[in-house]
Amino acid sequence: MAREAMLYERSEEGKVRCHLCAHRCTIKPDERGICGVRENRGGVLTSLVYGRVIAENVDPIEKKPLFHVHPGTRSFSIATVGCNFRCTFCQNHDISQMPRETGSIMGRDMSPDTVVERALGTGSKTIAYTYTEPTVFFEYAYDTAKIAAGKGLKNVFVTNGFMTEEAIETISPYLHAANVDLKSFSDDFYRQRCGARLQPVLQSLKKMKSAGIWVEVTTLLIPSLNDSDDELRQIAGFIVSIGTETPWHISRFHPQYKLTAFPSTPLASIHRAAAIGKASGLKYVYSGNVPGNEGEDTICSHCGEHLIDRFGFHIERLNLRDVNCPRCGTTLDGIF
Repeated sequence: MAREAMLYERSEEGKVRCHLCAHRCTIKPDERGICGVRENRGGVLTSLVYGRVIAENVDPIEKKPLFHVHPGTRSFSIATVGCNFRCTFCQNHDISQMPRETGSIMGRDMSPDTVVERALGTGSKTIAYTYTEPTVFFEYAYDTAKIAAGKGLKNVFVTNGFMTEEAIETISPYLHAANVDLKSFSDDFYRQRCGARLQPVLQSLKKMKSAGIWVEVTTLLIPSLNDSDDELRQIAGFIVSIGTETPWHISRFHPQYKLTAFPSTPLASIHRAAAIGKASGLKYVYSGNVPGNEGEDTICSHCGEHLIDRFGFHIERLNLRDVNCPRCGTTLDGIF
């Protein structure tokens, strides 16, 4: 189901330049971009993963994590292989890095119409483009999202945010929410640990917010790499600058892939980061990968009333009057 790509231009000597992500790869004939799933075939940039699903699940929306988008509902979740990052700590490296490491493009055929039908059949309120990086299967996500929106479904990206403004502008009419990884506030970290850069991610976050897309931010806290007080203040300060209503998920790291020599994040570090986020002025700061921690709960930003109590990805208590705090009437930010 190879398909001509969107957002590219032809250049000299049969080369093409991709304008989908911030790498903006120039690709020679018969070669692929950094993502490993976009190939120059005779001067035509071609998506090799259109309609090729490698992962399909019905997840709680909280697993994305999106805590302010239809809490307690299901999200039909899909991915193809490939990624434009090469994070040394990737939890889905077996599928995200497959094209780069093995050259393989695996998956089973599933048309956009079928994705939407399955999502509706499971009672899901959203379709999540997740597990790997949705930017690299943009054409597939775009076509699916357009159909889904017409059927009353919301579309959500779980993304590293390394996309171009053109990509965001193209998908924004059909993209309702995104959880964006802000992995660090250090360009060196992005270059050394992810094979990318920081600034395009910051620009994407600003662009998504200005486009009216509901945004939540996740930072995986890795001991000694991105957990200093100074860096955490920088991350929190940036999120405040795009909107104090933007939830910040501070997620606990566990050793994996090429980063097995590092220990799991101490709970004290998670709590310290959360305190920094709250002190910086963020309304909603959450602890991730710590089931049973009070930091999973949604609390009214005005009076402190518990509005949503969680255990892991599950809602234990929903204490709202419509979308308002039952004690003080403050409206809870998000999509409900």
